[in-house]
Amino acid sequence: MPHIRITEKIIVRCTPEFVFDYTQDYAGRLKWDTFLKKAELLDGAIEAGVGVRADCVAKNGFGMITEYVSFNRPDGTAVKMTKGPIIFRSFAGSWKFTELDAGLTEVSFIYSYELRWPFSMFHGMFKNKLRSEVRQRLVDLKRNIEANIDHSNN
Repeated sequence: MPHIRITEKIIVRCTPEFVFDYTQDYAGRLKWDTFLKKAELLDGAIEAGVGVRADCVAKNGFGMITEYVSFNRPDGTAVKMTKGPIIFRSFAGSWKFTELDAGLTEVSFIYSYELRWPFSMFHGMFKNKLRSEVRQRLVDLKRNIEANIDHSNN
């Protein structure tokens, strides 16, 4: 089964620096990331960065340990799965933050994964579900930032 890739985007009224920092702050991650019920950095790390591992558990119970392979403030981050649910043979994700205009940022979530047999038989259904969850995460991020943040200071 080949790698499957999904990309979802949203525009947020905020600077790339602010959105980057906001999304990479694990102390506040669950305030906006309604897909997750747990988000913690591992091994005593206090902030995200290349080589840092994170433990995230979705509300559906699926958990994953990831490792940052890229951390380029304010442009983007990338992680790869080091341990995860049996359904995945591999999983990687990147988040990109592109300034469109002053105070306007396009946020892109890009995920690439490969499913193990027999889960790969249901790749279409799984892809649609994941795409829907990624869209909702972006909506939640946008709503949380735009409703709760004082943009005059970003």
